[in-house]
Amino acid sequence: MAATEGFWRGRRVLLTGSTGFKGAWLQLWLTELGATVTGLALAPATQPNLHDLLGGGARTLLGDIRDAHVVADALAACDPEIVIHMAAQALVRESYRDPVATFATNIMGTVNLLQACRALRALRCILVVTSDKVYANDGAGRAFAEDDRLGGHDPYSNSKACTELVTASFRDSFFAAGPALATARAGNVIGGGDWSADRLIPDCVRALAAGQPVPLRYPDAVRPWQHVLDPLSGYLALAEAQVLAPANAPTAVNFGPDPASFSPVSAVVDAFSARFGGRPGWARDPGEHPPEAQALTLSSLRAGQALGWRPRLVLAEGLAWTADWYRAYAAGEDMLRYSRNQLTTYRQLA
Repeated sequence: MAATEGFWRGRRVLLTGSTGFKGAWLQLWLTELGATVTGLALAPATQPNLHDLLGGGARTLLGDIRDAHVVADALAACDPEIVIHMAAQALVRESYRDPVATFATNIMGTVNLLQACRALRALRCILVVTSDKVYANDGAGRAFAEDDRLGGHDPYSNSKACTELVTASFRDSFFAAGPALATARAGNVIGGGDWSADRLIPDCVRALAAGQPVPLRYPDAVRPWQHVLDPLSGYLALAEAQVLAPANAPTAVNFGPDPASFSPVSAVVDAFSARFGGRPGWARDPGEHPPEAQALTLSSLRAGQALGWRPRLVLAEGLAWTADWYRAYAAGEDMLRYSRNQLTTYRQLA
């Protein structure tokens, strides 16, 4: 399952969403592997942001994937062999505030990308990153497998389920003879460098720094928490399989943590706070909140069987790595060096 330096060295990769939290980590990893990376993304949404802290490391084309001409021009400019599509409106609460932009970005942005890919002659594979929330969740709490029914009640989840349908349609209609086209579905990710609004770890960091309890909307909700490097390792493994063995590569794969890392929100906050160095606790947010699934878990059997993938960090380790990253940032350390060291340590894990 380890990303192969020999495979990625010199490969031309187009990475959408490269200025986001997951995108910045993946761009760092790809450049460390020797890939020639071109990012297509909006300007970073927060200050500070991980993309700028890591110094870019690749050519970044600023543009909106909702603009078909921008997408087509970017793809033509870099002529990629591999496209990894991570650009998205990725926040559930924001999808309630602006459903039109959420659907436009997540669905039509993907349509624009896949349509532009049809003109590329050197392209070997396309990997579309969606979400663990693509499944029709009845609240039973069982782990979802890739062949389960797609659904989603809130605009974010629904838009990502629609992205899955769009991808399947393009694969059947236009890419049956190649390039390989697959989707990756990951659980809730944690890790250093996320400052997004309405995400648990950034909310913890802000509250702890202010000496205040962490406000929680649904403290008992269970999610499949995993360190960001775990699903990213899965994305790289899947892309390699798409290129090296396209006939056998799966077309949809879950990348979730070991079941022992399924945990309530409140327990994650307690563990992170203890490692970060502050214990103001948490408090239930008294405001009105849009509904969210009480339980969401994934089965990653296919990832293990088809790709030899497994998560390398248990929840306690992922939380420790995350808290230590933010402590290093607060202490003024060189975060490019620190992040590279975490990535190197991760890649050396058995």
